[in-house]
Amino acid sequence: MQDINIFTLDNGIRVVHKQVTNTKILHCGIILDIGSRDETPEQYGIAHFWEHMAFKGTKRRKAYHIINSLDSVGGELNAYTTKEKVCFYASVLDSFDDKAVELLTDITFNANFPQKQLDKERQVILEEMAMYEDTPEDSIQDEMDEIVFKGHSMAHNILGTRENVKSFKRQNFTDFINDNINTDRIVVSFVGNLPLKRINRLVNKHLASIPRQNFGKTRKVFDHYSAEHITQNKEIMQAHFSMAKPTFPIGHEKRIPFAMLVNLLGGPAMTSRLNLALRERLGYVYGIDAQYHAYSNTGLLSFMFATEKKNLKRSVNVVNREIKRLKDTKLGKVQLHSLKEQMMGHLAMAAENNVGMMLSIGKSLLDLGKINSIDDVFKQIQIVSAAELQELANDEFDLDAMSTLTYLPKNNGVY
Repeated sequence: MQDINIFTLDNGIRVVHKQVTNTKILHCGIILDIGSRDETPEQYGIAHFWEHMAFKGTKRRKAYHIINSLDSVGGELNAYTTKEKVCFYASVLDSFDDKAVELLTDITFNANFPQKQLDKERQVILEEMAMYEDTPEDSIQDEMDEIVFKGHSMAHNILGTRENVKSFKRQNFTDFINDNINTDRIVVSFVGNLPLKRINRLVNKHLASIPRQNFGKTRKVFDHYSAEHITQNKEIMQAHFSMAKPTFPIGHEKRIPFAMLVNLLGGPAMTSRLNLALRERLGYVYGIDAQYHAYSNTGLLSFMFATEKKNLKRSVNVVNREIKRLKDTKLGKVQLHSLKEQMMGHLAMAAENNVGMMLSIGKSLLDLGKINSIDDVFKQIQIVSAAELQELANDEFDLDAMSTLTYLPKNNGVY
């Protein structure tokens, strides 16, 4: 990618930098290739808990000083945990670039897990768990992961278990970090109007002294899937339905055409086939999602929606019918052209979001070892044929291979 600079520090940490000249805001983040799938059963939930605790004290700062450091100058400090990543990132006026990079380095590598804050944050996470359990559209996604990836580290909830969250001590965090930190699998990402020379100075000042570590574990490939069908009764108003199966990892050559197919069926556009069929024509749902999550050595295809219990069976039949239509009928020239234009438009708009760009290029460097330009991705989209999409649909949208999870409302949704 011509306007992106990549270099590596002596300790193995990689740096990616994209200069954007029409902004005064610097977006920067430290992305670690560590996530919930790297936890042992006794550690379930610790990566996410670590993300919380990074804000609660370091060797140099107390919790208030961490949250006030950028907030006091109009900046933002944030973090997230996924199955494969922990990320700490900030957005700030570029005149405070040194402050932002120093703070991110401090919370990432120097968290000291003070006992008082540990006990307090434990309760916060237990409340977060309760919130997810009370939100069926969230909990059904987590439970579907447990069904599809059963018996594998990809299966468990990022939040972990209540028993683990209640039991974690300071040593548990330091052990997990020491066992998983690999400086060769850490990327520091920048997007903003700072020249490369300034970025080089910042990272050498604050990150070059981090000791080289290479304790990262090899991630086990998921290879033992079998479809399951589960129905649960819950105190909810609507029926919730999810259907899913494993699919392509992030580096697979079919990833882009497959993403196009998923977008056509149930992407964010109002004209997705499932939205037109279930919402616009029948009025059965408020929304329906088809999603493709690509991970380092596996992927997940999923469909999710909520509807009145009386409309559940008909809604599932509509989903199955639309999938079958995609498999049986090749896209026409106009349909294929429209799909490609839609995908490219979505990607172009995403590229306008500088914080999203910062996170995206950092993650791409970790997952793929490179960063494709938007023009390169457009070229990959443009060469996809209707025949390729139809063949791919027949290979991957196998209804017999799909697992299903259904939440049914108790007492017909009255409680």
